[in-house]
Amino acid sequence: MARRTLSLPDSVEELVREKAGEGESFSAAAARLIVAGASASGTKKAPRYVASGKGPHDLGRMAERYLREPTTAR
Repeated sequence: MARRTLSLPDSVEELVREKAGEGESFSAAAARLIVAGASASGTKKAPRYVASGKGPHDLGRMAERYLREPTTAR
């Protein structure tokens, strides 16, 4: 499990503590609330790096084959 340090405004920290379940740690409550909020947003955006370059559309899956074969200019 990754460990991260988050800087939260006091109001957000208070909200997490209010929404934490009985016996639930602050970290577990924060993680649960983040996942719930992200899921509720209803959008799944592709990362900015997806399709940010030029090349074949299947480059990610076929990179090894492309690297073995000689290239041709288009």
